[in-house]
Amino acid sequence: MKQTRLILAAVFAAGLFAAAPAFAQHGQDPLPAPATENPSGQNPTADAPTEQQLLNQLQGGRLEGRVSIPDHKSAVLEQPAGRFEYRAFREEWLPWIGGIAIIGMLIALFAFYFTRGRITLEDSPESGRKILRFTFIERLNHWMTATAFILLALTGLNYIFGKRLIFPLIGPDAFAVWSQYAKYVHNFVSWPFMVGLVIMILVWIKDNVPSRVDWVWIKQFGGFIGGKHPPARRFNAGQKVVFWSVVIGGLALSATGIIMLFPFTVAGIEGMQIAMYIHATVGVLLIAVILAHIYIGSLGMEGAYDAMGSGEVDLGWAKTHHSLWVEEEQAKTIDGPQLGPRGAQPAE
Repeated sequence: MKQTRLILAAVFAAGLFAAAPAFAQHGQDPLPAPATENPSGQNPTADAPTEQQLLNQLQGGRLEGRVSIPDHKSAVLEQPAGRFEYRAFREEWLPWIGGIAIIGMLIALFAFYFTRGRITLEDSPESGRKILRFTFIERLNHWMTATAFILLALTGLNYIFGKRLIFPLIGPDAFAVWSQYAKYVHNFVSWPFMVGLVIMILVWIKDNVPSRVDWVWIKQFGGFIGGKHPPARRFNAGQKVVFWSVVIGGLALSATGIIMLFPFTVAGIEGMQIAMYIHATVGVLLIAVILAHIYIGSLGMEGAYDAMGSGEVDLGWAKTHHSLWVEEEQAKTIDGPQLGPRGAQPAE
């Protein structure tokens, strides 16, 4: 028995000796885990987000992880601004903005047409003489820019209303093909539009500077609602409004379009979303303005199309709508080379 007790005491003492280091570390932080092989030389857990940080990101910011590749934006796992604000704008606000602007303008133009009627040449009797309104270069640039804008408008509206209006009619396969080619057209046609916009600014900006004459034109509603047509230079106040709308809106569309054409080159995902807000909103508003411009230049006013068609308009029409400009043109030379019956003799 005595020998057994000595053996048990020896075992107990050995156990206490072996457990001493564990008791010594009680209440302290555990030793760090042994380092693993890391080619970058950085601790992979050093920047790991805590549970509270992840919760904060989910509630108000974007959720990011960690990546070892150079493309750090791929670490973004979720971006609430894209899931909520951007989706709400695209699916709810944008269709309403576009619908109100475009349909509202069409309703206004139809109402104006049925109440005022077309402005005929009876309001500006023909004289039989012609005056050069726009040169070949001006007309060529106008039609290039106008054609590009129409294509951009149609393909852009597909982004807003395509799945609501076209998709149910042609089905998913045809709509997918149409949308793919619409995207190609939108991307490539944007370049001639931007070139035409720059040329338009350089050629016409000097004739579109606001003046006191424009205020008189505005007060008299351009002569469209009763009364005589007020005097105007080469471009009246209404045309200047269209010009500056195209310039300001076109520059905004160009800048934001380039940001989206080259993603992550100029801006991050948040910046591209803001660019999309501006691009889409300005686009539908500019479409509404151009609808009014097309109406006045074609159906709304007889003789107006000739200015961008042949480039020449009747002298009587020009004196009625742009009397100050006609005086300036006639005063340029004694012979008045731009005037004459069908371009032959000078006009008085």
